[in-house]
Amino acid sequence: MTDWILPPSPTPSLPIAGSTSRFPVRRILCVGQNYAAHAREMGAERAEPFFFSKPADALVVDGADPVYPTATADLHHEVELVCAIGPRGILGWAVGCDLTRRDLQAAAKKAGRPWDAAKGFDMSAPCAAITLGAGPGPDAAIALSVDGEVRQSGWIGDMVWAPDEILAKARELWDVRPGDLIFTGTPEGVGPVLPGQSVEATIDGLSPLRFTMRSR
Repeated sequence: MTDWILPPSPTPSLPIAGSTSRFPVRRILCVGQNYAAHAREMGAERAEPFFFSKPADALVVDGADPVYPTATADLHHEVELVCAIGPRGILGWAVGCDLTRRDLQAAAKKAGRPWDAAKGFDMSAPCAAITLGAGPGPDAAIALSVDGEVRQSGWIGDMVWAPDEILAKARELWDVRPGDLIFTGTPEGVGPVLPGQSVEATIDGLSPLRFTMRSR
């Protein structure tokens, strides 16, 4: 038995739709600007996919409501298709939301600095239950609304890089293993979410993601 100087933290995990089993999360990789229209609204054009990461304990699961983070006056929502990696590739799929401190990201971009504080903060990755099996097809709709107003709307087929291509690219950079999650990018329409506002994120065929942003 290992004699820990501190008790180990619990393993972050996601529920599996229709099952009592859970998916243990090892790490979270994210793809930036993987929808052409979103790349344009952020002032960029797509070429090779690029990645950033969030810690596994940034997940917000089981219907919990995230807390509005410190150090920002411009928190943005980004609905994303999430790939859950199993022993033989993509095992399942979920709806996620990449919460972003947009003001901190803009400052980091201007200074040529990393995005960690803008992307990888506490409770920055709300995620719904994983649906096992084949993923949403290119005609599947992806959308996000805030207080019932649709902000983001598109199709999975609008992705520049498909999920299997993203996984292949990730494997060139990391030893991608079972338990990893990949957030695959967001369509256009990203915008602010405030304390007290309710978010609903959906992708056809997957469990929806719903949360209300709590005040500190």
